[in-house]
Amino acid sequence: MTYRAPVRDLAFTLEAIAGIDMVAASGAFPDYDGDLMRAVLEAAGQFSEGVLAPLNRIGDLQGSSFADGDVTAAPGFADAYRQFAAGGWTGLTASTDSGGQHLPKALELAAYETVHSANMAFGLCPMLSLASIEALEAHGTESQKAIYLTRLVSGEWTGAMVLTEPQAGSDLGALTTTATPNGDGTYALNGQKIYITWGDHDATDNIVHLVLARLPDAPAGPKGISLFLASKYAVTPDGSLGARNAFKPVGIEHKLGIHASPTCVMSYEGATAELVGRPNQGLSHMFVMMNAARLAVGVEGVGIAERAYQHALAYAADRRQGRSIWTGEANAPILDHPDVRRTLSVMKAKIAAARAICLATGVAADLARHAATEEERQAWKGREDLFTPIAKAWSTDVGCEVASLGVQIHGGMGFIEETGAAQYYRDARIAPIYEGTNGIQAIDLVGRKLGQDGGASAKAVILAMKTTLLDLPRLFEGKPVERFANAIEAVEDATLWILDRKAAEDGGADVLAAADAYLKLLGDVIGGWMLAKGALAAKTRLDAGDSDTVWLNGKITLYEVYAANVLGHVSSRLATIGQGGALLERMSAEVLAG
Repeated sequence: MTYRAPVRDLAFTLEAIAGIDMVAASGAFPDYDGDLMRAVLEAAGQFSEGVLAPLNRIGDLQGSSFADGDVTAAPGFADAYRQFAAGGWTGLTASTDSGGQHLPKALELAAYETVHSANMAFGLCPMLSLASIEALEAHGTESQKAIYLTRLVSGEWTGAMVLTEPQAGSDLGALTTTATPNGDGTYALNGQKIYITWGDHDATDNIVHLVLARLPDAPAGPKGISLFLASKYAVTPDGSLGARNAFKPVGIEHKLGIHASPTCVMSYEGATAELVGRPNQGLSHMFVMMNAARLAVGVEGVGIAERAYQHALAYAADRRQGRSIWTGEANAPILDHPDVRRTLSVMKAKIAAARAICLATGVAADLARHAATEEERQAWKGREDLFTPIAKAWSTDVGCEVASLGVQIHGGMGFIEETGAAQYYRDARIAPIYEGTNGIQAIDLVGRKLGQDGGASAKAVILAMKTTLLDLPRLFEGKPVERFANAIEAVEDATLWILDRKAAEDGGADVLAAADAYLKLLGDVIGGWMLAKGALAAKTRLDAGDSDTVWLNGKITLYEVYAANVLGHVSSRLATIGQGGALLERMSAEVLAG
């Protein structure tokens, strides 16, 4: 089936739920207004629908290829990338000084959702360039910005994030790639890196690698890591390309999904590199890039879920079987069977919630940089930090769940590759692993983000949810309100419990054992809060005479679906949070193997 970009839903989420008008009111983006937002979303949707979506299936079937030390992109991808760059899509949020358009981060995330929906394997390439841009804007030298940043912003070159080694996955402190001074201000990189997404390809003339490595006198562990820039080709002072650098791919991985995204094994054999930022501060510098990528991966989860949902909905409307309990029609569309209707409704509700969480995180990121006062900026920074692991982990879990349900809607046909439903399931599965697994996101949430301000950011979110709860009775009575109230209470109880256990000398194992369930609880309840805000905004528009009654009433109904099917189950999350570390300790290797 064809992909349809959900432009109206994206605009509604930005304006009515995420609060992008607060970003506009900051005055930091003089070229931004609602008309521009809609124009950007429409153009992104058209490009994604017309250029990227038709390449998705061929990319899955044929994939990228490797031969003689070079990677070739899947058929049509190189040309599509050049069109993408020519459209200015790699420079939406970059500064005007580097050739960017200086638009809000939240708008960029919304536009890129359509890219990831249309062709997730393609979207990974510019996504990593965007993260490279943020890292160089924050830590690059003036020379690096003039030579490399401007060409990343224009899309003339692409960026790659180079972290993982065979023995050093999530534990980057174990990496062994070395950077030896050459005596002329440059360094020689030696080592092997794995899982380097779009580390090599033929879509652009040059690729900029941002590489973690160790200086000769570096201390052991994560405190001894520095960040380096290595260009595939040497760059002359006028920006033209010279000789090829001494690094290359030695192969590409054969993966479960995203076959068109080349995942490279890279070998650095005395490759010339420049230091980015300060020596031995590479991990903190890289986290600028990684946090940008984490939020972007959350949007990937939303995008692949949206595509899987659209595919399943079209199939359910077309596939006829059985009698409708509502209309009495024989040989009715399976959409008319309650369980199929319920499944699709929950899929749609979770997508809407995940979308809102990601875009609200983008708004928080914008306001953390551009709100009027330092106090406001700090408060929004706390919100951004708290929401980022939730946006990444909860949204990518939704991507997998919805893609799996999409296969289920197809029944046996979903397990057949020709229907296309299986590809979304296969593609979605990488996102919970990317940029720190979802378990690591949960540990980051309870270990760092929750306690870095004494729980103030979490408590502020709880207070905001209670404020929305006060407005909800103008729409609903009974269960839809009670479930939200109970959900807020569960989050408050869980937050206070974890803060208490963090403060206790013997509480470390309890906190870590609770991390995954706590993140999922926050995602469930914050997602419900977002849909409640959307329902109230829809009611306001209806009361003001908006004629789009079916669509707006659908926003109200969507909250009810979510409250019944997600918020109604928060007690199970709370039970898991309180299980304690001792219980898991008793599940020893011997017990698990027995």
